[in-house]
Amino acid sequence: MKFFTLLIALISINFNQKSDKLNGRYNYLIEDENQYIQKDKITFKDSVFIFDNKFMPKGKISYGNTIVLDNFINTDLVITISQDQIQKDTIEFDMHDRNDTDYLNIVTGKGRLIKIK
Repeated sequence: MKFFTLLIALISINFNQKSDKLNGRYNYLIEDENQYIQKDKITFKDSVFIFDNKFMPKGKISYGNTIVLDNFINTDLVITISQDQIQKDTIEFDMHDRNDTDYLNIVTGKGRLIKIK
């Protein structure tokens, strides 16, 4: 009986844990003159993301203290997301131009990802 209770407790703890990776479908919006403009829909699955627009390339996600999305729209654009944003339904992100020196410290734009439920 103790084993059965322990097994149920471990299973319930496992189901209640949140994922530390981006998963699901989002609308992505770009900030332009203090307004957010919806651009496209994007699907995240573990370490890959795919745009609904079939002509856009797949991209890679790197997880660490900051989440980095490589190959976002084009090869020169990199997106960074703070780790504390990952569980929110609206995720704020910064855009960076890979052509800049020390590009991860220079923000060239901002945007939002809004979860589609």
